[in-house]
Amino acid sequence: MKKHTIVALVQDRPGVLTRVAGLIRRRGYNIESLAVGHSEQPEISRLTLVIESDHVEQVVKQLYRLIEVIKVSDVTDDPIVEREMVVLKLHAPSSVRHEIVSISGVFEAKIVDVGANTMIVEMTGTPSKVENFIEVVRGYGIKEMMRTGRIAMVRGARGHNASEYVENTNGSGVVPTLN
Repeated sequence: MKKHTIVALVQDRPGVLTRVAGLIRRRGYNIESLAVGHSEQPEISRLTLVIESDHVEQVVKQLYRLIEVIKVSDVTDDPIVEREMVVLKLHAPSSVRHEIVSISGVFEAKIVDVGANTMIVEMTGTPSKVENFIEVVRGYGIKEMMRTGRIAMVRGARGHNASEYVENTNGSGVVPTLN
């Protein structure tokens, strides 16, 4: 099965994320990554999810059936910028700290905390760069790890401009669904 990156604009309302996740779960697809955050417009959130599916067009059609979903696109084959972040707590006795600092520099990661025998490192990059960083530092001993979901944005003029949809509300405050 192919991994697909789907980007959606949704109304920022209670329960929307639950309905989106439930719809995908009911169809038997696994969500590999899910990230949701405020968009450039109040009351509209941008959602990025990564799923494995041979029938992604069905997922897109089903998402449009949810009343709070404004726009959905499979951006897998589009020119996109995608990022993830990982925060790692590494076993770091003083004898290896300089090595961890050097490796972090190569990956443009930040040391955000230093304890007696630990270091917390934050790294942001493409999903493959994050994965590579994790593999390189794994040998030091990962005590804790938290990885965000993937976020993605289409390059250039085409994309998901939330203000287009706000302008179409006719002052009602309700964003129409577009099918």
